[in-house]
Amino acid sequence: MKLGIISDTHDNLPLIEKAVEIFNDANVDLVLHAGDYVSPFSIKPLLLLECDFLGVWGNNDGDKLALRNIAQGKIENSPLVDTYKGKKILIGHDLLLLESLISSQDFYLIVYGHTHLPEIKNVGNTLVVNPGECCGWVYGKATIAVADLDSHTAELISLT
Repeated sequence: MKLGIISDTHDNLPLIEKAVEIFNDANVDLVLHAGDYVSPFSIKPLLLLECDFLGVWGNNDGDKLALRNIAQGKIENSPLVDTYKGKKILIGHDLLLLESLISSQDFYLIVYGHTHLPEIKNVGNTLVVNPGECCGWVYGKATIAVADLDSHTAELISLT
């Protein structure tokens, strides 16, 4: 069971489209977006995913009503706790209490964004994934991630 993970897309349509293509080619079961879509038009490529997606708000998201309408209601407040195929998942943008959330060992997967820096680590029973920035605007390295919930691993994928 594979999940696509993306964050901080910041309106970079060509890279969002490339990420969608990679997720579709990888046959992911679900895509999680950890926020900072920014403008409503940046949601449209996500509608081309061959699976469902779920996301949370970031600190740079503008017209939330339009974003939510285009995303068909699939964007929620951060942090969001959900269960997917029996696995408890937390999705957030700026997780100020990240270390405490990890230490709690309450979550199988924690996904976050905001820092624009990729991170993948296993801590006890918790897989932690920050896919970095899809946009490539801040650090010049556009990345996404794919997590395998069966093996409790994730890999970073470069878009550039």
